Amino acid sequence: MGLLQRLGKLVRANVNAAIAQAEDPEQALDQALMDMQDDLVQLRQAVAQAIATQKRTERQREAAARAAEDWYQRAQQLLNVGDEPGARSALSQCHGQQDAAAHLQEQWETQQDTIAQLRSTLRDLEAKLLETRTKRDLYVARARSAMATQRMHDTLNYLSRPNNPLERLESWTMELEARAQLSQTAGRDPLEQAFQTLESDQRLERDLEQLKARRPPELR
Repeated sequence: MGLLQRLGKLVRANVNAAIAQAEDPEQALDQALMDMQDDLVQLRQAVAQAIATQKRTERQREAAARAAEDWYQRAQQLLNVGDEPGARSALSQCHGQQDAAAHLQEQWETQQDTIAQLRSTLRDLEAKLLETRTKRDLYVARARSAMATQRMHDTLNYLSRPNNPLERLESWTMELEARAQLSQTAGRDPLEQAFQTLESDQRLERDLEQLKARRPPELR
């Protein structure tokens, strides 16, 4: 297992442990997401640095290859004018540049593999971060809904108990209304109340006689 894969597993393990041990899972998950975001920033910087190093290696390889070609052309020119020792020395320089170019080519290929691995890990962590954020929002919404539902049921259960605040409020209201009714009638003159009762009875009798007078003759 590569170093970057172990790093990814370590990050996920740390996230799970932090959430399991925290009293507030939402806060712990938010902190873990922030840490993952910081890790992604560092990984992106590592990818950019690796690409820059590979480009520098490519430039060095190209320079060594050009130098090797130049030394080879020089050796050929020296040999043409009869300077065999000079041609040998130029070829030696050519071989040194060729070896350097070959070594730089191997470095470039190794760097290419490393960059590919870094990019793959970066994509995996980006996808994991996006997935974690999406699940975080979903689970937070579900948790808040569950807590609201639980509070509602707790409140309803509390209000359904005997002598609950709703019943006490009803009794208190009825008592206030009764007191108000008593206060309205407490100050009335008894004689006035007797006259009002008499008038009410007389009105009732008049209306009753009128109803009797309107009946058909056979029902009178």
